[in-house]
Amino acid sequence: MVATPQASPARSPPRPAPCWPSCAGASATRAPRPTTPRRTTRSCPPSRRCAGSSSPPPRPPRPSLPVAALRPFLDAIRSEDAGAAVTSVSLVALREVMALMGPSLPGAALREVVDAVASCRFEAGAEAAAEEAVMMRMLQALLACLRAPAAAALGDQHVCTAVNTCFRVVHQATAKGELLQQFSRHAMHELIRCVFARLPQIGIGDGGDGSVKPEMGGKDKNHPFGIKQMENGNGSYISEAVTSDEYSADGSGLVVEPYGIPCMVEIFHFLCSLLNVVEQTGVDEDLPLFALKLINSAIELGGSSIRKHPKLLSLVQDELFRNLMQFGLSVSPLILSMVCTIVLNLYHHLRTELKLQLEAFFSCIILRLAQPRFGAAYHQQEVAMEALVDFCRQKNFMVEMYANLDCDITCRNVFEELANLLSKSAFPINCPLSSMHILALEGLISVIQGMADRIGNATSRPELMPVELDEYTPFWIVKCENFSNPQHRVKFVRQRKYVKRRLMIGADHFNRDPKKGLEFLQGTHLLPEKLDPQSVACFFRYTAGLDKNLVGDFLGNHDEFCVQVLHEFAQTFDFLEMNLDTALRLFLETFRLPGESQKIQRVLEAFSDRYYEQSPQAFANKDTALVLAYSIIMLNTDQHNMQVKKKMTEEDFIKNNRNINGGSDLPREMLSELYHSICRNEIKTTPEQGMGFFEMSPSRWIDLMRKSKSTSLYIVGDSQPFLDHDMFAIMSGPTIAAIAVVFDHSEHEEVLLTCVDGFLGVAKISAFHRLEDVLDDLVVSLCKFTTLLNTSLVEEPVTAFGDDLKARLATETLFTIANRYGDYIRTGWRNVLDCILRLHKLGLLPARVASDAADDSEVSPESVQGKSTPSSISTSHTPVMGTPRKSSGLMGRFSQLLSLDSEEPRSQPTEQQLAAHQRTLQTIQKCRIDSIFTESKFLQPDSLLQLARALIWAAGRPQKVASSPDDEDTAVFCLELLIAITLNNRDRIVLLWQGVYEHIANIVQSTVMPCALVEKAIFGLLRICQRLLPYKENLADELLRSLQLVLKLDARVADAYCENITQEVARLVKANAGHIKSQMGWRTVVLLLSITARHPDASEVGFEAIMYIMSEGAHLSLSNYAFCIEASRQFAESRVGLIDRSIRALDLMSDSANSLARWSQETKGTGEEAEKGLEAIREMWLKLLQALKKLSLDQREEVRNHALTSLERCLTATQGVCLQSTTWSHAFDLVIFALLDDLLEISQNHSQKDYRNMEGSLVIAMKLVAKVYLQLLPDLFGLSSFCKLWLGVLSRMEKYIKIKVRGKRSDKLHELIPELLKSILVVMKNRGILAKRSTIGGDSLWELTWLHANNISTSLQSDVFPSQESTAGSVE
Repeated sequence: MVATPQASPARSPPRPAPCWPSCAGASATRAPRPTTPRRTTRSCPPSRRCAGSSSPPPRPPRPSLPVAALRPFLDAIRSEDAGAAVTSVSLVALREVMALMGPSLPGAALREVVDAVASCRFEAGAEAAAEEAVMMRMLQALLACLRAPAAAALGDQHVCTAVNTCFRVVHQATAKGELLQQFSRHAMHELIRCVFARLPQIGIGDGGDGSVKPEMGGKDKNHPFGIKQMENGNGSYISEAVTSDEYSADGSGLVVEPYGIPCMVEIFHFLCSLLNVVEQTGVDEDLPLFALKLINSAIELGGSSIRKHPKLLSLVQDELFRNLMQFGLSVSPLILSMVCTIVLNLYHHLRTELKLQLEAFFSCIILRLAQPRFGAAYHQQEVAMEALVDFCRQKNFMVEMYANLDCDITCRNVFEELANLLSKSAFPINCPLSSMHILALEGLISVIQGMADRIGNATSRPELMPVELDEYTPFWIVKCENFSNPQHRVKFVRQRKYVKRRLMIGADHFNRDPKKGLEFLQGTHLLPEKLDPQSVACFFRYTAGLDKNLVGDFLGNHDEFCVQVLHEFAQTFDFLEMNLDTALRLFLETFRLPGESQKIQRVLEAFSDRYYEQSPQAFANKDTALVLAYSIIMLNTDQHNMQVKKKMTEEDFIKNNRNINGGSDLPREMLSELYHSICRNEIKTTPEQGMGFFEMSPSRWIDLMRKSKSTSLYIVGDSQPFLDHDMFAIMSGPTIAAIAVVFDHSEHEEVLLTCVDGFLGVAKISAFHRLEDVLDDLVVSLCKFTTLLNTSLVEEPVTAFGDDLKARLATETLFTIANRYGDYIRTGWRNVLDCILRLHKLGLLPARVASDAADDSEVSPESVQGKSTPSSISTSHTPVMGTPRKSSGLMGRFSQLLSLDSEEPRSQPTEQQLAAHQRTLQTIQKCRIDSIFTESKFLQPDSLLQLARALIWAAGRPQKVASSPDDEDTAVFCLELLIAITLNNRDRIVLLWQGVYEHIANIVQSTVMPCALVEKAIFGLLRICQRLLPYKENLADELLRSLQLVLKLDARVADAYCENITQEVARLVKANAGHIKSQMGWRTVVLLLSITARHPDASEVGFEAIMYIMSEGAHLSLSNYAFCIEASRQFAESRVGLIDRSIRALDLMSDSANSLARWSQETKGTGEEAEKGLEAIREMWLKLLQALKKLSLDQREEVRNHALTSLERCLTATQGVCLQSTTWSHAFDLVIFALLDDLLEISQNHSQKDYRNMEGSLVIAMKLVAKVYLQLLPDLFGLSSFCKLWLGVLSRMEKYIKIKVRGKRSDKLHELIPELLKSILVVMKNRGILAKRSTIGGDSLWELTWLHANNISTSLQSDVFPSQESTAGSVE
C-alpha cells in the first residue's frame, strides 16, 4: 500500500512509480496523431456501464481471437518511442479487441493488459488534449479488465496495480482538464466498486493468504500523495514506470489465484491512509472527501461480509474509525456529511462489531456538533442533526443504543442524551421556527413511530416485573445467561439499567458525603455489607458522575483500606503493550491527582506496580516505572504551567532520567519520544468532571480499542417492544413538550400533520405500556390547542374555529385519542370534558352524545301507554324545565346560521362563514364524541371511574341559591352524560354507584324550587333503577334505597313532579316487581306510591300500581304485605277521586287475607323458623284488622259500611290462617271492642252531617260482633280470659241498645240486639258453656251473664231456659 506518514519503519520501501513520457521528447519527424475531443468523448461509455454490472453490455456473438492478437497493441502501449496519438489509438484498438474476445478472454491476457497500461510510455511533447486522451483510455482499459468475465483471475497483485495506476492518474488529473478530473475520479470509484462487489462472494477462508503479497505504490515523503514525479525539459511531469520482477504474467509458470481478501485489505488500508493528513499542511478537503466517498462505496458493496474477514474488520474498527473521528469535527459540511454517511452504513452492516466506536462517534461528534453551546457552526449543527435523524429513521436504532449503551455501566447514556438533544433542538427559544427545529421534530417522531410499529408487531404486552436486588452480587461481572433468549436478554438489560441508575444515585450521595454514599450502595446491595477494596475500587472505576476530586482524595489517603482500594483500582486497567505516557494519561483521567506529594507518591506507586506487572520487559524493575512516571508528571507540570518561566529541555529531561533502569540508562529514543509527547499533549491532572463531551485523543482511542475486545455482546434490536416501556418513560415528557411547541409555533399544514402523527404515536405507546400519567399530559397539551377553552375571547367562536386549521386538527386528535385510548386516560378526562362542554354551549355536539346504548333497544311496553313521561324517551331528546338551549345538535347550529330571525334581522352569512361552519361540522363529526359515552362499557374500570368523577367535577356542587342559566345547563348536561354511562355500564354499576348516588343526593337535597337539574336528577335516578333492577339483584337494595331521596324533596319540588314520579315508580313496579325482594326495597317503593293517595293528579296512577301488586296476591309477599296494607288504607281514606276507588282499596285489603292463608299453609311445619314465620303472619293479620278498623270509622257511609263488611269477612274467613287463641283475644281487645267503642263515641258526640246514617253502621257492627263471637266460640271458650271477653260483648250490647239517634231510641238496634244475644245464648247453652252454677275464672258466668242480659231484655232467660226459674234475687 501507499506508505503513510504514520507507517511503520519495518514496512518495505515502495517500488518506483511508473513514468509516463510527455510529448516534449517526441521526434519531430513523427507527429502525434491528434486525438479530437469527440474521440475522447466516445471513449467514455464504460463509465455508464459501471453502475449496473461488472461486464460490458451484451453484443452479437463474434469469433474469438487468440491472446496473441493483443500483443502488438500492448507493445505499442509500452513503447517509449510511440507518440501520444499512437498510444491513444493502441489503447482504443486494445479495447476493441478485448470486446471482440468477450468471455473467451483469459485471465493471463487481462494481467498482461494491466501490466501494459501500468507501464504505458509515450514521447514527451504531446498536446495537453492528446495527453489527457491517453490517460482517459488507460482508465477505460483498466475498467474493461476489472469488468471482464475473467476479472477474478487477475490476482491480488494486478488488482492493486490497477487501482494504484488509476489513483496516479487521478492525481495527475488535478493539473489537467475538468473532463479528465471527473472521469479519473469516476474510474477510481468504479474500480473500487468492482473490487469490493466481489467481497460477498468470498468465503471466510477464501483469499486469506495469497502466495503474492500485493502492495500499493507508496507515498513519497516529499509529496503528499506519494507520487514520485520527474520534470522533463518542457516543464511537464512524467511518472516512473512500475516494474514487476516478482512474477511473469505469461510464461513464468506461477499460478495466480483469483484476487480476494489480500488485495482488498491492501486497497482499503490505502484508502484509509489517504485520511492520515494530520501531519500534512496545505491539504484541502478534496482528497479526504474523495477518499471518504471511495471508502463509503467499499462499505456499501462489502456490507456485512466485512465481518467475516478479521483483517478487513480490524481496519474498519481501528484505522478507519479513528480517522472518521478526526474528520467528524471538520468544518467542511461535505466531509462531515460523508463521515456521517459512512458511519450510518457501518451501523447498518457492522454495528455488532462497533459498539464502543458508535458510542464514541455519537458522544464526540453528533452530541458535540448538534448543539451551538459547544461552539459548532450552524452548518455543522445542521449536518449533525440530519445525520442523527437518518439514524433515528432506522427502526431499531434507539432501542439498540438504549440496550447496549444506556444499560451498560461502562458506557454513556447515549439514547437518553440523543432523545434530550432532539427534544431541545425542536424548541424554538426566542426565535422563529426554523428548518433545524423541524428536522429535530422529524427525528423525534421517527423514534416514536419506531416504538409504535413495534407495538403493532407485539402479540401481547410484555409483563415487566420490577427490578430489585435481593442480595449483593459484584455488578461489574454480571453476565447474561442466554443472549438468544429474549426473556433472559431483556431481564439482563433491565437489571443492568437498574444497577446503573442506582450507581448514579450512589454517586450523587457520594459527592455530598462519601461515607453516606457508600452506605447507600450497601443498602441497595450494590456493595457488600462489609466493604472490601475490590468492590469500592470497581465503584470508582465504572460509575459515571463521581466527583473526581473526592475520588482522588480517597485513593491518595494513607488509610490502609484506602491504599488497598487504590491498588485494586489500578488492577482494573489494562496497560499491556501500552506506552508509559499513554497508560499514565488513561490512569489519571479517572480521578484528580492529589496535590500532596505523599498522595502523589502512593498513587504513582500503584500505577507503576500495575504497569510493570503487565510490561516487565519494558524496564529492569518496577522502581524504574515509578521514577519515570514521577518524572513525566514533573515534566508535564514544567511544560504546561504558566508560572514556570524556564522550561525543561529535552536534554534536561534525558539527563534527569539517567541510570534509573537498574543502574543503566533507558533508550534515548524512548525518552525523547516521551518528552515530545508530553510537550505536544498535556496530561490533564485535573480531568473534566462527569460525562462531558471529550475529544478523542490517541490515548483514549487506544483505551477504547482495548475495551472493545472485552465489552459485552452487542444486542441487536428486534421487532418486539420489550424495552420500549423504559425508554418511553425517559423521553415522553420532553417529547410531548417538543411536539407541542412546534405545533404551537407552526402554521404549515405539513408540519402540523407531522405533529399530529407524533401525538397519536405518543398516545399509542402510552396506552400500550399503561403510562397513564403520560397520556394525561398529552391530553392536557392537546386541549390547549383546541382553542375551545378560551372561546369567550372570540366574537364568532364557531367561525373562528372553522378557520383555524390547528385548532381543528388538535380537536380531532384529542377525541381520536379519547376514543382509541380512553382506557388509559385518568385525570385527563377533566380536560376532555371541558372541551365537550364548550362544544355543548356552542351547540355543536351531536344529538346522541348523552344517549345510552339501551335507548334504541330497550323500550318497555308500558312506555307507550298512558301519559308520556320525561323518562320514557331518551333524556337527550327531552326538553327539561329551565332554560332550553336553542338548537341542540350539529344541524341545528348550522340551520341557525342559515335562518334569519324576523325579530332581530341580521345580515346573510358570507361564503367564507358558511365554509368555516361546514369545516367545523365536519371536524365535530369526525371526532365521534358520542362514542366516548356510548362505548364507555368497554372502558377499563379505573378509566371509567375517572370519567364519572370528571363529570361530577365538571357539573359543580349544587347550590341552594339559583345558579346562572349557563351553569345550570352545564350541570344538566353533565348529569345526562353521567346517567348515560351509568346505564351503559350496568354490569359494573357497583364501581359507579356510590359517586352517582352522592351526586344526585346533593342535587336533591340542595334544591328548593323546581328546575331542570333536579328534574333530571330525579328521573335519571328512577331510570337507573328501572334499567338495572332486572340485572343487579345483589344491588337491588342499594338502588331502591336511593329512591328515598325522592321522599326528601322539597314540598314544592315534589308537588311539581309528583305525577311523573308516580308514573315512573309504577312503571318500575310493573317491570320489576319480581326483582324486589327485600323489605326495605318494598317499603321504599310502596311508600312512594302511598304518598300520592291525596295528590289529585298522581293518585290514580299510584293506586293502579298498588292494585298491580295486591290483585290476586300476584306480587304480595311477607316483605311487602304490611306496607301494601298501609298504602291501601291510605288510598281508601283518601277523598281524592271517586268513592269507588276507596271501595276497591278495601276489597284489596280483604282479599289479601287469602294470601295470609296461603302463606300459613306453606309455612306449616315444626321448628323455630316455622314458628317465627307463623307468628309474623299472625301479626300481619292483626295489622290488616287494625287497618280495616280504622277505615270502619270513615265519615263516608259507603266506605265505613264496606270496611265493616270487609272486616267481618277477614274475621270469619280465617280457616287457612293458623291463628292462636291469644291472637283472637288480641283481635277482640284491639279491633272489635275498640271499633265498637269508637263507633259509639262517634254516634254520640259527632254531628250527623259529618257521619251520615251511623245507625246502619252500628247495626252492621253489632252483627259483626255476634257473628264473629259465635263462629269463634269454641276457640274463645278455652281462653283464661273468656269470661272477660264475654262480658265485654255483653256490656257493649247493653250500651248499644241504649243509643239514641237524633235524640230518639234506635228501633233497629232495639230489635236487633236482643235477637243477636238470644242466638248467642242458645249456642252457649247448647255447647254447655252457659249453665247454672258454672264458674269460670273464679266468677259465676251464669250470674254475670244474666246480670247484663236482663238489662237488655228481661225475657231472654225464660226464652232460653224455660225449664228453670229465674230468680233475680239470687244474684247478689
